[in-house]
Formats: sequence, C-alpha cells, structure tokens
Amino acid sequence: METNEPKTGKFALNYGALTGLVGIIFAIMLFTMDMHYDQGAAVQITQTLILAAGIVLAILQFKKEGQGLLTISQALKVGAGVALIAGILGLIWFFVLSNIIEPDYMDKIYEIGKVKAMEQNPKLTAEQIDQGIAMQKSLAWISYPVILIINILIGLIVGLITGLIFKKQESAY
Repeated sequence: METNEPKTGKFALNYGALTGLVGIIFAIMLFTMDMHYDQGAAVQITQTLILAAGIVLAILQFKKEGQGLLTISQALKVGAGVALIAGILGLIWFFVLSNIIEPDYMDKIYEIGKVKAMEQNPKLTAEQIDQGIAMQKSLAWISYPVILIINILIGLIVGLITGLIFKKQESAY
C-alpha cells in the first residue's frame, strides 16, 4: 500500500516563512525600543532560539503528517529549508531597515564599532581604526551570504539533533 508522504519543501517554506516573520517581529520590536544597534549575547541567543523553535516545530509537524515516520534525512532537509527561508526573510528586513527606513544605519554601526575598538585597543591610532572600518565597508556585501550559510548550518544542526531524537522509520516487516 502506498503512503502519501508529505513534502519537505512545503514544510520548509511554510515554517520558514512563519519563523522569518517571528524574527522580523522581534527585529521590529528591537527597532521600536531603539535597541537595534545592540548585538549582544541576549539578542543573538533570542534570534537563534526563534530559529531553532521554528525548525523543531516544522519537523514535528512533518512527522505528524507523515503518520509518525521521520528519517534523519527528512529532518535535515526540513531544518535547512526552514533556516534558508527564514534567513532570506531576515535579510530582506535588514535590507529594508538599512536602506529605506534608516539609510545611515550602517554608518552608525561602524561608528559604534569604532568607539568599541578605541576602548578595547587603546594602542591603535584613529587612522588605523579608520583603515579597519574602510576595509569592513568594502567587504560588507559578504555578510549576506555568510548570514545565510550560518543560518543553514544552524538549521542542519538543529535538524540533525531533532531528527536523532524523533526519528522513526517504517518497520521492515
């Protein structure tokens, strides 16, 4: 008897969009509280937990719709897919924030970085710090693919762990 196996892409797209939306809501909350420049551990951990929760929920729902069956491969696909879609939506939000809502966002980020660098490295001259910032600006474009790659890696790790915990394959008999 043939079973109608659910498609990993459907779950990746739906839960990726939902997870991305929750992440954007969190980012908007930070923006309205004027905390969007804060890249501290609490903000990073919260963003990672939002992503992980979305991935776990997607995998569990996938398993539920698949008559309780789940392979590690399926969990990895759903995890990576959710992370990719959520990452793309997050990058779209970042692009809108840094180019439309607050066009001088990146300049402020670099200024904050300059102040931190001067505090942490008092031996550096202002010219050396400015050279470092100029290099960062010229390489800023690379942050977009790096963010996606990191998101997908997180998706694969969470997918693997969730898959190992909840895997259940059809019996051979």
